[in-house]
Amino acid sequence: MKKYIMSGFFFTACILAIVLMFTLPGQGEENKVVKPSMPEVVLDASAAEILVKASCISCHGDQLQGGVGPNLQAIGSTMSPEEIYTLVSKGKGIMPGFKDTLAEEEIANVAQWLAQKK
Repeated sequence: MKKYIMSGFFFTACILAIVLMFTLPGQGEENKVVKPSMPEVVLDASAAEILVKASCISCHGDQLQGGVGPNLQAIGSTMSPEEIYTLVSKGKGIMPGFKDTLAEEEIANVAQWLAQKK
């Protein structure tokens, strides 16, 4: 009787292992992070300033000096436009993502404008 029980457990474990091999992501798949791709836009500084005043000053301050959020006055010296675009789109920590409230082109324009702050 013990032989049948043990062989049943072994058979079940083998089936489970085979199923998991084909359903779990592989090593390369689990490390892939989908980054939003930044669209090509021509910088419109006045439009970017308007968006920043409407969406960002409550946390980053009216001069981007920081407050609840970090200081952005020299963000361009530490982050590229693409990195800023990804951060603004997806959000991070307590910062919300703006991909649902702003158009991709608006976020790209703000990212380019902020990247010039060095």
